[in-house]
Amino acid sequence: MSREIDVLVLGGAGVDTIVYVPRLPLPYADSYMIEQGIRTRAGQTGDFVALGLAALGLRVHHLDLLGDDPEGDLVRALHEEKGIALTAIPQPAGTKRAVNLVGPDGRRLSLYDVSRSHPDDRFPETTVRTLAGASRHVHVAITQPAAHALPLLRESGTTVSTDLHDWDGENPYHEPFAYEADVVFLSTTALPNPERTMRRITERGRAEVVVATAGAKGAYLLTDDELTHIPPAAPPAPVVDTNGAGDAFAAAFLYGWLNRETPERAALYGTIAGAHACTVPATEAESMSREELLAVSARRS
Repeated sequence: MSREIDVLVLGGAGVDTIVYVPRLPLPYADSYMIEQGIRTRAGQTGDFVALGLAALGLRVHHLDLLGDDPEGDLVRALHEEKGIALTAIPQPAGTKRAVNLVGPDGRRLSLYDVSRSHPDDRFPETTVRTLAGASRHVHVAITQPAAHALPLLRESGTTVSTDLHDWDGENPYHEPFAYEADVVFLSTTALPNPERTMRRITERGRAEVVVATAGAKGAYLLTDDELTHIPPAAPPAPVVDTNGAGDAFAAAFLYGWLNRETPERAALYGTIAGAHACTVPATEAESMSREELLAVSARRS
């Protein structure tokens, strides 16, 4: 079967409003003056994974529900500008959106508008089967209706990855994603015992690789029953914003993994791209290029 798409990104399209605040947590006050402006731009987790993969030279297709609204127009325009194929299924509830509060040290607090989705949302089965059948790999965002598409993806024979983000290891919503993916990314942020959760994912699911990102501490890689610490990469410039760092990590890891690099090498790519993303303001949609990634990784070898 011809695989014309390297990575199909399923879900995670939307719009964020970025607000740079004096500090986090933000103390109560009647009002704050926001000197850097309040900006709305296209780009949530699926969008940024797609952008990162495309910047690394992979053929990417993005599938999600979008509203017929100004926010949906921003998402469509971003994909057109970056040359990324987009299949947008009409979403009567509107395009997903969020507000990200960003502190001076780059940390963020995200406020997600969950009114833009419904548990019964579905992707058309024919669309999923057709696109998955043409793809080498599918990366699934943990948004509705991607959960309902997981059995169809497994039937297609393609490999699957997902990012559980700040899963606490207990919320049952994340479990179908965790146990149906071949490559699982997650953050250590909410995990009291990251290794225990990582091993449970491999024991109960089908993952051959689990990666837990740990911010400035690097990442932890579990493969072949061995846990390895991946040292952090030095950011090439001052850290200004951590928005999108996990998405950049996932995109660079998948680039290495799909090119048959070792998991350790793929994780090295991830730390480099994640560090780079922390130096880019969230108001910009700039991903690390393949040339930059390979040059930096060569210096670290």
